[in-house]
Formats: sequence, structure tokens, C-alpha cells
Amino acid sequence: MRSATRRIVAALGLVTALLLSACAGGGEDGGGDAQRITVWTADTLPDRVAATQAIIARFTQQTGVQVDLVGVDEDQFNQLLTSSAAAGELPDVIGSIPLSSVRTLATNDLVNTDATAAVVDALGAGTFDQRALELTRDGDRQLAVPSEAWSQLLYYRRDLFDAAGLPAPATYADILTAARTLTRDGRVGFVGATAPGDAFTQQTFEHIALANGCEMVNSAGEITIASPQCVAAFDFYRDLITNYSVPGTQDVDTVRAAYFSGQAAMAVWSTFLLDELAGLRNDAKPSCPECVADPTFLARNTGVVTSLRGPDGTAPAQFGEVVNWAITSEAAVDPAQQFVRFMMSDGYVDWLAFAPEGKFPARSGSTPGGTEFVDRWKTLPVGVDTEGPLTQFYPPEVLDVLSTGPEAFTRWGITQGQGDLIGASLGELPVPAAVAAVTSGGADARGAADQAAATLRSIQDSLR
Repeated sequence: MRSATRRIVAALGLVTALLLSACAGGGEDGGGDAQRITVWTADTLPDRVAATQAIIARFTQQTGVQVDLVGVDEDQFNQLLTSSAAAGELPDVIGSIPLSSVRTLATNDLVNTDATAAVVDALGAGTFDQRALELTRDGDRQLAVPSEAWSQLLYYRRDLFDAAGLPAPATYADILTAARTLTRDGRVGFVGATAPGDAFTQQTFEHIALANGCEMVNSAGEITIASPQCVAAFDFYRDLITNYSVPGTQDVDTVRAAYFSGQAAMAVWSTFLLDELAGLRNDAKPSCPECVADPTFLARNTGVVTSLRGPDGTAPAQFGEVVNWAITSEAAVDPAQQFVRFMMSDGYVDWLAFAPEGKFPARSGSTPGGTEFVDRWKTLPVGVDTEGPLTQFYPPEVLDVLSTGPEAFTRWGITQGQGDLIGASLGELPVPAAVAAVTSGGADARGAADQAAATLRSIQDSLR
């Protein structure tokens, strides 16, 4: 689910040391190491690697800077980062990394924040989504250059909701009422992730929990996952899964399959679902009864809700990921900055075109107030085996919702200055373990919250 989280959708292996040298003409390599940089990317799917190489070739032709591209699976990022830092072999630039990885770099003093800030200044801070900049800052330090964003969404069958006279499921109460009403005739009301040890489960539950004002940790570093708001979120999710969902442990593939088959009326997934929902991937096509005659049936009859609100929440909230470029502390600064500026300008639209459904531009235009990047994004073809623009499959109201970008994003720990804890917790994933316990009957809501809190405190102690 991401550029960085797309690994959940594809079975990627261990560290993929591609070391693909981007060969291109133009310019003399007269500057030694300063004219050759190494770039890590978490976009390791073969088609994305090839597309990145094509962009790099244009960059090299323009600047003469040679680029060695190294694909790194997100699961192995921290391990490779640690070993490379110890050996003094950090890359110059790291791309396609989520906010948690940015915070890991910053916590270990592995990012050149002056160089990163200079890139943002050169491109114009006013050309970026301001929330994206906020999420990539620590005080007055610019930790990374935000590139794109993907959103967590609640997908729902608009045709079924309309037939039952139900409003769009934007609140806990609306979701429960719809789940109860639509669980009938072999269909369940809701499907969501419950697998332990799975980042997709954490992303799903964080989306649900943020809506109720549940925070993992506060700005003082106190673990708050056992607060009344969080206990209520665990109980809400337990009710949904236990009474109105499909049986068994659910992961990224089974959640998608249940919604695509027409078995579930609601599902939580990211914007990366949109191309598959439109029938553009042969290995993940909608299979509902109506989809046999009309592969676009689900896309035309699906609504999306971005921000949700629980009874204890003070405002609607949404989980989303901002994906970034970072310049490391060991970078050859000038060529590294040139590269990131190029990827955010001349190469930007081609970069977004890898997977537009999950790459909403964090930079809207080339000038403050400009929207050319967002406008181009709306026309980019999506899909793998079949391609077409989002506008071909989705009505304007859906695209308008997606075009809100990251300004509505809320994230555990990041805005509280506790990003190091968030990064470390992704190794043990205590929240998915607690979700699995409460949805399988192994714990009640209070017990699940306490279980997560205890593990998080242990992780926090290990960081001190």
C-alpha cells in the first residue's frame, strides 16, 4: 500500500541489491565521486525499476551525473541502513520511504537536513502541500522532501447503501448500522485486516482508531494506547469483525478478495486498490456476479470515505502515508540535490505515473498556487495489464475526494515528535498482535489495549 507500502500487495523478497547503473550520455565524468551518486529506492517492482531507470537516463543526459540505483525491500530497510552506516557506505539519496523510515534516519543523524531544506527552498515551499511539509519536519529541521501520498479509504457499495437508504459510512455509528443492515443473504457488512505481524493490519486499525481520538503516544512520550478512546476503538473493531465480517484471519489479499467477490459491503484498503477495482490487473480482477458481464461494475458502484469519526473523536481523522526523498549525511551534496530537484520537477510526472492511484502529488505545481502536477495526475493512466485514466472509471466526486491529498492526514507519533518509537514498533508490530487477539476472542478490548501498551513500553525502554 504505498510506494513504500506496495510491498504488501506484491510478494517481494529480501534485500534486492539491484545495483543497476543508469547508463546515459551527456557530460563528462570529470568530477570523480562527486559526479556519481548511489540512490536507494523502495520501489522494487520490476516495472517501477525500469521506469526509474528511464527517468535517471534523462537526468544523466542533462547533468552528466551518473546514478547507481539500488532497490531495497522495505522489510529489510532498517537492517541494511544499520550495516551501511556502520561501514560508512550510506547511499547519497534514499527514495520512496515512508515517514517512519524518515524518522529512523533522523533519529540516527543519518540525514542532511540542510541539504534537504535547500531542495525544498529551491523548489519553493509554497508549491508543496503544507501538511506534507509539516509531517516531514522536526521543529525547524526539514527531514525529507515529500514526494507523494496515498490515503487509507473506507470503500463501500454505494448501490447497496442506496437501496437500503443508508448514508455514507463516515462515523462509527453509521458503519455499525450499515454492517448490521447489510449482513444478510450470504453477504457480510464489513471486512478488514486482522492478521498479526502485518503492517496492513496496523494501517487499517490506526485509521479506525484515529477517528475516535485514539493516540499511541503523546508528546511527552507517554504510551496512551490503553486510553478510554483506544479501548473503545478496539471494542468497535471487535464488534465489526466478530459479528459482521467473514470468518478467519484477514490479510491484504483476503480483504480485497472479499470485497471484489461481492461478499462484503465495506472494506478498508488504500488508494492502491483503485486500479484493481476497475479491472485493470489480470491477477486481481473483481469477481462479483455482476462483474462477469461488466468488469467496471464495482468501480461504478463503489463510494469512498476518507476521514472517519468516532464518538470520542474531536474531529474526523484519516490515516495516510507521505512518501519521501532523503539526502543522507554522507551524500555528495550538490549532485544529490540536483537529483532530488530533478525528480520533483522534470521527472516528477513520470515518477507519479508508476502508480497514480497511490501517488497523489505532494507538490501541486511548479509555482505557488499552481496545480499542473495535480491536473496531470488526474489524466495519468492507471492499471497493469490494461490501462486507462482514473477519470475513465470513477466519477468526479470520487476523484475530488482523492484530490484532497495529505492535508487531512493524522498519524500516530509523528506529529507528537515520537517518530523513533513508531519506527521501532514496526519491527514487533504490537498493535496488529492486539488486534488479532481481540478479534479472535483471545482478549477483550481492555486486555488487547493493555497488551499493546506493555509491548510498546518495552520497545520504548530499549530506545533509551
